[in-house]
Amino acid sequence: MKRMMRWAFKALTAFDWPLLALVVLMAILGMTVMQSAVGGTDWRFSDQLRNFLIAFACMWLAAMTPPPVLMRLAPYFYVIGVLLLLGVEFFGETSKGATRWLDLGVVRIQPSEMLKISVPLLLAWYFHRNQGSLRVLDFMVAGVLLALPFTLIVMQPDLGTALLVFASGFCVIYFGGLSFRLLVPITLLVVAGVGTLVYYENQICQPDVDWVVLHEYQKYRICTLLDPSSDPLGKGFHTIQSMIAVGSGGVYGKGYMLGTQSHLDFIPERTTDFIFAVYAEEFGLYGGVMLLVLYALLVVRGLAIAATAHTQFGRLLAGAMAMMFFVYVFVNVGMVTGILPVVGVPLPFMSYGGTALLTLGVACGILMSISRYRPVRS
Repeated sequence: MKRMMRWAFKALTAFDWPLLALVVLMAILGMTVMQSAVGGTDWRFSDQLRNFLIAFACMWLAAMTPPPVLMRLAPYFYVIGVLLLLGVEFFGETSKGATRWLDLGVVRIQPSEMLKISVPLLLAWYFHRNQGSLRVLDFMVAGVLLALPFTLIVMQPDLGTALLVFASGFCVIYFGGLSFRLLVPITLLVVAGVGTLVYYENQICQPDVDWVVLHEYQKYRICTLLDPSSDPLGKGFHTIQSMIAVGSGGVYGKGYMLGTQSHLDFIPERTTDFIFAVYAEEFGLYGGVMLLVLYALLVVRGLAIAATAHTQFGRLLAGAMAMMFFVYVFVNVGMVTGILPVVGVPLPFMSYGGTALLTLGVACGILMSISRYRPVRS
């Protein structure tokens, strides 16, 4: 009996209650918007409810796993993830022009999702082992460890997931001690590249111009972002309709389940990548700001956990998890509102999907594990 009570107490104290409250609140909001997006409680609604239950179970398991155990497992998770990506490259299943899935016989998985967690795990482990004696070579090795899975995911092609993996890994490298001065020339180069793209849009967006480093569909997504009206019924349809939905919500919104753009099927992928358009049309500017405030509180809580972590590993990993949430929201909302190209990044705890929810649940569990961990003083 005492053992059961001790176990129950340990299970309850595994949670970081402020973080759990935010996640539960967003889950309720996500299911509410999902009901409107599907127009009721069909199979997608019940599947999403099941996905949330699985994600919460995985979050609890991750919260119960101490950071030292995560640190010991980090290299193995990374190696397994890279091997699975190589398996996708040679034996993966192709769907809608992309090879992202691997059939293991018992289950069909998308290995790239695993790398969102395993890459920052490995890099946090690497910098923890080398803290106090970091050299330029160490940052170069970290860059290679990040570039390998990033390249394999881009080759699938899956630019959205690749960007999330890169962002979470880069945050670890930056928090690990990368000089801000090294980022200045990269930032200037990006700004110059965007300026050149905008200035020469008419020339480089012609059908016969090959961008070499990007696939044809990725080129058209960027060109469509610059001028959605160039193909309003084709490649620009997603962006135009989502912007119309967001704008038509106005300040107060049209009301729950009263969005015309979504319920008349004008918003494509309204249960997944473009669910923010459904939300913004029905709840308006006030609702959109409220949702962004919730995400901001989630990121701030993650950064607070990072700031109070007791180990270098915990600080780096928690900071990467928090910034991963920020990148998720920034890319998705930017994509829906027409300021970023469409790259297929879901909105955390809102978009339909099991794999992404599982990743988010594990990320929250890791934050909780770091929050409650107290190293034993010898």
